[in-house]
Amino acid sequence: MSFEVSGARALADIPCRYGTSRLLVRGPRRSLREPYIAFLGSSDTYGCFVAHPFVALTEAEIGMTCVNLGCANAGVDAVLNDPDVIGIAASARFSVVQISGAQNMSNALYRVHPRRNDRFLSASARLRSIYPEVDFTDFHFNKHMLTTLHELSAERFRMVRQEIQRAWLARMRVLLERLGAQTRLLWLRRAPVDADSALGEDPFLITAAMVDELADLSGGVIEVGVTPAGQSDDLDGMFYGPLQAPIAELSLGPCAHEAIAGQLAANLRTVL
Repeated sequence: MSFEVSGARALADIPCRYGTSRLLVRGPRRSLREPYIAFLGSSDTYGCFVAHPFVALTEAEIGMTCVNLGCANAGVDAVLNDPDVIGIAASARFSVVQISGAQNMSNALYRVHPRRNDRFLSASARLRSIYPEVDFTDFHFNKHMLTTLHELSAERFRMVRQEIQRAWLARMRVLLERLGAQTRLLWLRRAPVDADSALGEDPFLITAAMVDELADLSGGVIEVGVTPAGQSDDLDGMFYGPLQAPIAELSLGPCAHEAIAGQLAANLRTVL
């Protein structure tokens, strides 16, 4: 069983699905009959290992139903390929879209799992021609694959980075056009641990210039600086087993979720 599901079951919020969607999102299931705000995102939005993710905390602050459509390890592909989730978000009074890393989506160089977007499936002929010495069957995760490619050749990796970033921008434009102008982008910026990282700071491969290009297609960008729980003594109140500890330490803890909710609530109150 994956850590996201077991971690959620250790809490009270059983994961759920809406309609015929195949995405397992954070429960409890919410009513879609009244005005609501939809939150789209990955593991941070889902709230792995915490009892009260920032979506639930935002609802408590603003008094409007907040539907958590966060799916652990999901990227842009998982959302765009799910008509039910897109429909729920498009019908919301407002949508909040967490900016996810550009590495976790299919592009001209490689394919990822359609729902667990962090999982690497296969390399294209183009990527194999750029790195003919690499056996891509050795990789199971995108981050591991891309980090290895950078270590082999930083010069060749520039072509890889450019293609991934180009594809991410194109895919995000499609998503925002489907959701409409009542969408806020949520940019959770982790402090870089390794300044020389091949993928940059988390969310990976995302730059300020890229986010600026999307600003006009949304109602604005809400930027929040965050620090992983293991680096900020924010592990108290998190729920995880011994084998999940390394992942939990890289996740956001209760204090981080409270800070995010505070900034979200302050922004959303201005338009409600």
